Amino acid sequence: MTERTRISRRTLNAGVLGAAASVAFAGRSFVLAQDTTKITVWGGWSGEGETQIKTVIDLFNQAGLGVEAEYIVQEDMVTKFLTSATSGQAPDVLIWDRWQTALYAPKGVMHPIDEYLDADGISRDDFYGEALRELSVGDALYGLPLTVDARAYFYNNTLLTEAGATPPTTWDELATAAVAMTKRDGDSLEQSGFSLGDVGLFSIYLRQTGTTMLTEDNTKTNFNNEAGLSVLNFWQQLMDEGVYEVGFESGLGEGQDAFVTGKVASHLTGPWMIGTYNKYGADLDFQVLEPPAGPNGDKGSVMGGFGLVIPEGSENKDAAWQLVKWWLADPANALTWGQTSSNIPGNRTAAQDPFFTEDPRIKPVLDTLEYATIRPPVAGYSPMEIDALIPNLQLFMEGEQSAEESLSKAQEDGDRLLEENNL
Repeated sequence: MTERTRISRRTLNAGVLGAAASVAFAGRSFVLAQDTTKITVWGGWSGEGETQIKTVIDLFNQAGLGVEAEYIVQEDMVTKFLTSATSGQAPDVLIWDRWQTALYAPKGVMHPIDEYLDADGISRDDFYGEALRELSVGDALYGLPLTVDARAYFYNNTLLTEAGATPPTTWDELATAAVAMTKRDGDSLEQSGFSLGDVGLFSIYLRQTGTTMLTEDNTKTNFNNEAGLSVLNFWQQLMDEGVYEVGFESGLGEGQDAFVTGKVASHLTGPWMIGTYNKYGADLDFQVLEPPAGPNGDKGSVMGGFGLVIPEGSENKDAAWQLVKWWLADPANALTWGQTSSNIPGNRTAAQDPFFTEDPRIKPVLDTLEYATIRPPVAGYSPMEIDALIPNLQLFMEGEQSAEESLSKAQEDGDRLLEENNL
């Protein structure tokens, strides 16, 4: 053994040794040098998100683990990632939209992390189970959750009070409050009581009817039925009562957030908007509730969020795991990330810190996360929703198709896409 001995991650814990350390062996003292491995992290987060990520990565780089990470913003990241996977230019870590895991992990472009977890004694119970399920295909886990989120009901408390309405807990109460908070000048909508601008939220409403988006075996769609029809009828009821018009927000001009300016009195959105509203809505008194329950009292929301995954093409998988483990498996570091970014971390211990639980606007989201479910983790789900369901729902909202026709066409196209992608 020489006096400059390299020891791998599996031999000594780099988090304890740092970049270099001394140990005794056979009565002599040896210096253990650890080379610095440089890794790249790709993600689509830019602007404030980029600053937040770099803040945490800088802390990691200062931790003395022998790994130096660099964050690189990538537009159209998934396309570039798939290209890099075959060109030998893959990054080492991806900030990954979890719901795409089922579509891309079977292509062999993502590296399972089960062995890393087991070797380091990290319990899966430390993380939100639904988030881990979204990062899994079969028995393989492909990453750890960076953030967890769920849509909740955000409302302008000033406008609600002025309208003499009460915070809604059911669809019926939501409709009553939405009508009360709506203001029109003749045929012109001046203030929408509730936004229906995102038809992609259909799955949340469907869950509030007690129904799942796919059949139990995940091979067929499950919305062309009375439950799906009740969602569209509810939307139509709000439209008929003048609460919302298609394109209302987009007609307000560039850079005008309809909720901040009071043009929209309430909507379903996620915790990622809390920081934005706090920053740009100086006069905005907004509150947050769990999503209103459906006709039979069923609660429902969709858990989403991002994870950190290691591409199969990475040449520095062990070093990449050091970053993933340091950032997400250590509750203190996960909490630092949450405090820095105002995102709820996927680490349960960090998420239960008073920073989140004592915030009256975040606590309802945490409560929602306890029953929120992920989108079905099958390869065909995202193509089904994006290419079959959403376009037909948009036609319904624009008055081009009936509710029955829209659901029927979405079922036909959706079942085909599920079959084609789930082979």
